[in-house]
Amino acid sequence: MRVNKNDLVVVLTGPSRGKRTKVTEVDHKAGKVTLEGVAIVKKHVRKSRRSPRGGQLRLEMPISVSNVQVICPKCDTPTRVGVRFDDSGAKYRVCKKCKADISQISPPKNTPKAL
Repeated sequence: MRVNKNDLVVVLTGPSRGKRTKVTEVDHKAGKVTLEGVAIVKKHVRKSRRSPRGGQLRLEMPISVSNVQVICPKCDTPTRVGVRFDDSGAKYRVCKKCKADISQISPPKNTPKAL
């Protein structure tokens, strides 16, 4: 999955279609992301020690990662994300449209020096 926490994304489907928002949580195992202000539901809660007032809670529910697309910080357009390796072995996420680096995934590899 090539969507990370704090990425700026655009929603592709559903009632919030076209909305630009930030990723707050990523569930790699389920293939879902939670976004700020998208897929909000009301949950009714009874009075208890945990919630002494009771009432309605507003929760952000996760949506499928296939329903969002990352926005490139350089060209400011929704784009697919690719991966490239640096000469030192570092791994980067790359914008498929402008070929700009979005972020670094893994640090450079420690390669032994030849004698």
